[in-house]
Amino acid sequence: MPIPSDLLYELNRLIAAAREKSILMRVVGGVAIKFHLKAEHPVFVREYGDLDFVIESRQRREFESLMPAVGYSPHKQFNLLNGMQRQIYYHDETEMKLDIFVGAFAMCHKIPLENRLHIHPVTIPPAELLLTKAQIIEFNRKDALDIASLMLNVETGVDDDGRINLDRIEALCGSDWGLYKTTSINLKRVEEIVSEDTLPLAESERNEIKKRIGEILQVFETMPKSLAWQMRDKVGTRVRWYEEVEEVAR
Repeated sequence: MPIPSDLLYELNRLIAAAREKSILMRVVGGVAIKFHLKAEHPVFVREYGDLDFVIESRQRREFESLMPAVGYSPHKQFNLLNGMQRQIYYHDETEMKLDIFVGAFAMCHKIPLENRLHIHPVTIPPAELLLTKAQIIEFNRKDALDIASLMLNVETGVDDDGRINLDRIEALCGSDWGLYKTTSINLKRVEEIVSEDTLPLAESERNEIKKRIGEILQVFETMPKSLAWQMRDKVGTRVRWYEEVEEVAR
């Protein structure tokens, strides 16, 4: 289904308000993936809830000053404890929640986004958008279909010109064994799901998604691996390789 009109209006209003103050503010999550889809597809119909954004850390103070002006109040305790990395706000009238990541998307794994928010006018770049979904430890079918929809609609390449930048994925996963490990596990899960006969995809669509997943997995095979990466690989999953994410109470 399309992004609800009220959610889309609020997304565009916030990005426009930030732009007027020369603040880079980009959406992340399922809503962001929707912006990269060429057409509606019945397999990828889903509901959309709250909005999640990323801002640059150097603009954090300006962003904090902007939020009251656009009708949002901070989660004071959470922002006091976590505000340099992540902030939460609620709309004063509708109570819509905004989750704001500062400089990086950090949940189960950290995906740096500093100096990368200029690439697309609304969302974070496709390579990082893919990784924000693939880094989820408690990966579910909705997450898998989000990745599949992105892989179907955005081609891979070695730049950010409307492509999933394989060089960027190599740089991030080649320097972070944990991110590599979770991403590789989840991409294989996506491959399994799109291979299901009951999933109403055309064979050409199925093959396109699997081809692009294969290209990323091939990057993992051939990418340079530091000594630290190799040492962590020997430890493997015997030691927890991800951060545990707690739900935020209002």
